[in-house]
Amino acid sequence: MTRSQDQHILFFGFGFCAAALAPLLARAGWQMSATLRDRARAPELEQAGVAPLYLDTDLQMRDYSHVLVSAPPARAGNDPAFDFLSPRLAKPALSWIGYLSTTGVYGDHNGAWIDEETPPGPRGARGQRRATAEQRWSDFAETHGFAVQHFRLAGIYGPMRNALSSLKAGTARRIDKPGQVFSRIHVDDIAKILFAALHSDIGTRNFSVCDDEPAPPAEIIAYAAALLGVDPPPVQKFADADLSDMARSFYAENKRIRNDRIKTELGVTLTYPTYREGLNALFKSGAF
Repeated sequence: MTRSQDQHILFFGFGFCAAALAPLLARAGWQMSATLRDRARAPELEQAGVAPLYLDTDLQMRDYSHVLVSAPPARAGNDPAFDFLSPRLAKPALSWIGYLSTTGVYGDHNGAWIDEETPPGPRGARGQRRATAEQRWSDFAETHGFAVQHFRLAGIYGPMRNALSSLKAGTARRIDKPGQVFSRIHVDDIAKILFAALHSDIGTRNFSVCDDEPAPPAEIIAYAAALLGVDPPPVQKFADADLSDMARSFYAENKRIRNDRIKTELGVTLTYPTYREGLNALFKSGAF
């Protein structure tokens, strides 16, 4: 397909999600650029049809029509992506900013069902930083007349980053905290959702990006072990588990997240509506 001259996306950060989205955009004829710190990754980007832009040089911004930000705020609380981009993006060509956030902005709801209308209420510092970043991008977009869409991502898994991989590496753990569930999402479904959003005429919006079935993490490990034909690791009680501060913070929040909006407004049908379909496909493909 001939490349469109008026659809040029800038990826600020080219990680797992952007790498999954890029092939879809390449097939649709988009021009793509991405910021890059590690010059050794340049061939990887170029092979995907993405022009690398180096942050350690005097980067000249072009008339991008769309910007997708995946770089997180710093631990100190500042947002390098916002600090760098906001003075450079007030251009007539720009129409859309996508920000990859986290479902951590919702905070803890004791296992209750929530959706995008639930006000943010993060408990941990990571969620608070993301909520602050969301608000800054919303204010900036409103001031300059852009649409901004926040994609609140649940736990991401996909090729080489999944329960099968952790079992193979010997790092999988089955932590038992009664009533605890987590939402998750396959990276290919994230790409599908972002692709649909980029081609929609929906304005400023928040989207919960997760699959249909929140589930206990120990259940996912047990299912993956059954696929591999191995014994799952022994169950550890949460109170007795030696967890990092980061891991423990995840268990401090418990919620079930509805994903109706990605279906009704973006028209997305998830390829992997639960962890079972996702793990089955990864097992069959050997991507673990």
